[in-house]
Amino acid sequence: MSAVTVTMLGEVFVQTAAAATGLLWEPVLEQRWDTPSALDQFQVSGLAGHLAWQVLAVPGRLAAPTPHGPPVTLLDYYTTAAWVGAPLDGELNAGLRDLGEQTAKAGPVALAGQVDVALAELRALLPHTDGTRLVAMRTSAPPLTVDDLLATRILEIAVHADDLAVSLGVRTPSLPEAATDLVIGLLARVATRRHGPVPLLRALSRAERAPATIAAL
Repeated sequence: MSAVTVTMLGEVFVQTAAAATGLLWEPVLEQRWDTPSALDQFQVSGLAGHLAWQVLAVPGRLAAPTPHGPPVTLLDYYTTAAWVGAPLDGELNAGLRDLGEQTAKAGPVALAGQVDVALAELRALLPHTDGTRLVAMRTSAPPLTVDDLLATRILEIAVHADDLAVSLGVRTPSLPEAATDLVIGLLARVATRRHGPVPLLRALSRAERAPATIAAL
C-alpha cells in the first residue's frame, strides 16, 4: 500500500480515544452509574456506553465488506443525516439511548476493559489502513472514506467526553491539538451550513449582535 493512502487520522483517533475514554476508569463513574447524566433522557451508564461505542464500533466497520459509493462528504453527513434535529423522545434517539445501555450492560469496569482491547487492536490496524477506502456506519447509510469515518468518531468522542465529564463532576479531558482543530473546524462548517455565515461571524466577534445560538448539532 502506498504511504500516500494510509490513513492520516489513525493516530489522532487513537490518541483522542485514549484520552477521552480514560473517563471510563474514573472511580466516580461506578458511583453515578445509575443516575441521570447531563444529557436529557440519558443515564450515566448509557452515556458511558455511547462514548465507548464510538471506539468499539470502529474495528467492525473497518472489517466489513467495502460498500458501493459514491461517498457522502463530511459536511453532508452532519447536515442531512436522519438524526439531525430528530426529537429526543423519537424512535431514532431512543434507539441510540438503548444502544448505549446495551453497550454498557456489563458494567463500568468491563466497559473500560473492552475499550482498551479495541484501542490496542486499532493501534495495530490503523497504521496499515487505507484512508481513502470506503466504509459505512450502517448498511443503509451512504459510505464515508475511512478518514472521514474517523473524523466523525473524533468529533463524537470530543463532544460526549465533555458530556460525561460534566455528568461525573470531573475535568473534561484534554485532547490532542489536532483533534481539537478538526472538531472546531468541522463544527464551524456545520454551523455555517445550518445558520449562515453572518450569525457565526457575529457570535464569534460581536457579543452585542450575537444570535441566541449557533449550535451545529
